Amino acid sequence: MSLTVVGSVAFDSLETPFGKREKVLGGAATHFSLSAGFFTNVNAVGIVGNDFGKDEWAAFERHNINTEDIEIVEDGKTFFWKGKYEYDMNTAHTLDTQLNVFETFDPKLSDNSKDSRLLFLANIVPMIQKGVREQSNAEFVAMDTMNFWIDSMKDAVIDTINVVDCVIINDAEARQIANEPNVIKAARTILDLGPRAVVIKRGEYGAALFTDNTYFAIPAYPLESVFDPTGAGDTFAGGFMGYLASESVIDEDAMRRAMIFGSVMASFNVEKFGTERVDELSHDEINSRFTDFKRFTHFEEIPFERAQSV
Repeated sequence: MSLTVVGSVAFDSLETPFGKREKVLGGAATHFSLSAGFFTNVNAVGIVGNDFGKDEWAAFERHNINTEDIEIVEDGKTFFWKGKYEYDMNTAHTLDTQLNVFETFDPKLSDNSKDSRLLFLANIVPMIQKGVREQSNAEFVAMDTMNFWIDSMKDAVIDTINVVDCVIINDAEARQIANEPNVIKAARTILDLGPRAVVIKRGEYGAALFTDNTYFAIPAYPLESVFDPTGAGDTFAGGFMGYLASESVIDEDAMRRAMIFGSVMASFNVEKFGTERVDELSHDEINSRFTDFKRFTHFEEIPFERAQSV
């Protein structure tokens, strides 16, 4: 089983109410890969500059991520993002963005990446996402996007949604795509565009899965300490897609379990800065938190009967 992700590999500078980090490993493809790598073989497709060093490559190596399709531009610098979070950790304030080599990113998939069973199109230009989809032989393809692309090139976003199996976005993006204030109606509208499933990420409030036949919602894992939410959505997507890649059949039952694993992985991601927590994670910790999810979302079915008046 294998999974390919196409997206950004970056450096982040982060500030939250709990501390700062300068120039840590980041990017959508990075967070996704490290998360998905606990479940399946991952091919990462991206682009970096000459400032991407041994320590950064080592993070991929520790998780057996195939980086042969990450292009190295010797006379350029790696994509850089600087952001700050207030006590409302749901909103990042962008302080600096330097696209650098990412501005000319034109992904070409190797045969190995083309033949992956699953493909994830991380948040990049929608026309590039569609072009990657056309290169791939994947059985199941999921995509992410963002408000900037929906605002500036909505038709292209919809064209890409038309050719994927799953859309993984937050609630504001779902409303924006569907032009619908109700998130349930928004998800139904997006399903009408062609995908088999829509996953709505709701940050600290959990996530929801919509298909033609079902609705499934889960809470976020209860945490007392959240240090840095950067990359949590991509880490969720990595857990979700990574688990599906490990399953022989991708059906609604598998997607429900994948939702739990996605939330488990995202809960670890926010406990430290950047990729620090996921990088040191163990399978035992993942399984333990999965069991916790089952325990605190389980209840017995006891039909209600109204008491007879005396």
